[in-house]
Amino acid sequence: MLFTIDIGTSTFKTALWDFDGKRLSFKTAPLSIIINNGIKHEADPSSWETAFEECCKKTGDLSKVQAIVISGNGPSLVPVLEEGKPENARLWLDRRACKYTAEITEKAGSCADARFFLPKIYYIKKEENELYQKTKYFLGCPEYLAFMLTGHAKTVFPCEGFDFWFWNDQTLKKLDLDSEKFPPFIRPADLFGELKPHIAEKYGFVKNIPVISGGPDFFAAILGSGITEAGQACDRTGSSEGINLCTKNCVNDKRLMSYSHPIKPFWNLSGTINTTGKAIEWASSILNVNTFDDFIALAKNGEPGSKGLVFKPYLAGVHAPHWDSSDKGIWHGINLSTGRSEFASSVLEGIGFAMKEIICAMEESGEKGKQLHVTGGLAGCGVLNQIKADITGLEVLEGVYKEAEMLGLAIIGSVFLGRYSSFKEASLKMVKIEKKYKPNIENKTLYNNLFNVYKKRRD
Repeated sequence: MLFTIDIGTSTFKTALWDFDGKRLSFKTAPLSIIINNGIKHEADPSSWETAFEECCKKTGDLSKVQAIVISGNGPSLVPVLEEGKPENARLWLDRRACKYTAEITEKAGSCADARFFLPKIYYIKKEENELYQKTKYFLGCPEYLAFMLTGHAKTVFPCEGFDFWFWNDQTLKKLDLDSEKFPPFIRPADLFGELKPHIAEKYGFVKNIPVISGGPDFFAAILGSGITEAGQACDRTGSSEGINLCTKNCVNDKRLMSYSHPIKPFWNLSGTINTTGKAIEWASSILNVNTFDDFIALAKNGEPGSKGLVFKPYLAGVHAPHWDSSDKGIWHGINLSTGRSEFASSVLEGIGFAMKEIICAMEESGEKGKQLHVTGGLAGCGVLNQIKADITGLEVLEGVYKEAEMLGLAIIGSVFLGRYSSFKEASLKMVKIEKKYKPNIENKTLYNNLFNVYKKRRD
């Protein structure tokens, strides 16, 4: 039996799995974000520890668990002080480091975005030097929880091609950052350490249970959604959204990110959208809609194309394919016939258009997708899945377990324990598809025309 943990932005999730991919338990705990002026986005790391305790107690008997596998949101940064006490985490949404990205890009020799680790750390050194001096370790989100559970500070370097998120001795020297504050690298499926004895006893785990790196949430999601061959893409939904296309080759396109796929010898071509689920939350608030289901019901009342209303979900800047942290969201095409339903439906379609813009960039780079495997908080929304299929022209697949990150962690743990010989074998055995959404040909021309409008609105 495996115990998997995924620390989301707004929800802490745990699950128990058997080695056939059957989920035996699924527990969650809410998490909160501290936002200031739309620029600062923080979380209290102690809330992750509290959520871990709450989920363990809800789960019950943990005595048969053979390994714990951890993943989490990122790049989110936790400054850990000498005594082990954490300062607030700077979440992936945090934009304070924007003022230093150009300088870091020039010195480091690779593109730096404000959400990455180095800009956040560099900002702390420049703007909060007292905190920088007091910090013993800079850790990522899942690495911090693993540190609290095992006492070992390590940094997960996901795979080849991921250097832009991380650092080396030369980069640290150029930025005048202290190397001892940066823990050693490990890979997904590597060992953080063994669970501390008093924690094992407190929650009913066996002694010496291994705590394993699951890597970033995207890494686990790729495996848990069944992406095992070129042309398949994982669509990671949630507060933000990421498209991860499996390719045969490494792609050199500055609009996108290309790095090793969990399954060799493939590569992963990726583009992210900052605010998708967050855009729905925001729109729900201004439309005075109380629940997600009510928002979807309102959107269903709108006709395809939202009577020409086009929405760009750039509410926290834009990542791929434009990489402009100053870009803003837009509603274009408002007229006297525009109603609440059109505003709601246009938000869902705007998510689809943002996805298509990334997929088009992938095609222009020479890589074509054939399927979208959806995972995450919005994966079970049939209305949105059909819109995605209609706009992108790709078949959308919905797995039995919507939180594929959790299943991906079980796959990683199964391979670590030797139950399967490879990630591919484990993924093919453990992942199961529940629904498929084929593109509606009748909407093709309509959405192509609106996508042309979407691309032009870069005011």
